[in-house]
Amino acid sequence: MTDELAVCGLNAVSAVGQYHPLTINRLFLREDRLKQFTGICKQLAERKRPYKICDNEELERICKSVHHQGVLAMIEEPVIESLSMEDLDLWAEEGKTGLVLHSVGNDHNLGAIARAAAFFDAGYIVLNEKDTEARLSTSAYRVAEGAIEHLTIRKIANTAAFLKDASKKIITIGTDPRARRRISDISGIVKSAKVKTSAVALVLGNEETGLPQAVKDQCSHLLRIPGTGNIDSLNVAQSAALFLHAVFELS
Repeated sequence: MTDELAVCGLNAVSAVGQYHPLTINRLFLREDRLKQFTGICKQLAERKRPYKICDNEELERICKSVHHQGVLAMIEEPVIESLSMEDLDLWAEEGKTGLVLHSVGNDHNLGAIARAAAFFDAGYIVLNEKDTEARLSTSAYRVAEGAIEHLTIRKIANTAAFLKDASKKIITIGTDPRARRRISDISGIVKSAKVKTSAVALVLGNEETGLPQAVKDQCSHLLRIPGTGNIDSLNVAQSAALFLHAVFELS
């Protein structure tokens, strides 16, 4: 048996079943969920893969969480491919919006960011391969509510080096609470961009330390979200949602 990952929750399992059904090796579900997943069960039977009716206690034991919503799929362990220049060229050509995450929080944040990305029609998320916290885990899939199936996930070794190349082809916007310009300036930035595309990559960093200077130096622009100053910053997933909405409003 290949390495597996538990995906739990109605929306997460439904999305895997709709978009990547062949990655499902086994399905566990409560009897009251059987009608909703008849199609997946039939596909599994045709592939000679098992599904099993379980009670809540068994589901919790398998996925190590009480947040299973009565259904759990064991899928092939996701493998994140390294980003290629072909990926970048395609995103530039198609005018795709996406996110570059540098040392961002944890897999809960990754799931929340993925959910916002899919909601606002972003196409990709780029992770730094050295980030051991933000992973495509059971928690990330559950929090994402099916969004991961709509996104291309890639990894890079060096964020600053990637942005140096990417900024020649797409608009790279770093988030910085001390930036002079504001999120409301996005419209003008995209309209006056030197690159021949409307593709935008939003670059977000660690909640405590933000983006390192070497990464900020390679962004086309740095923007901040203005607030009262009562607290230092928003949660990184909240910041991502606001920036994604601002770009989405331009379309």
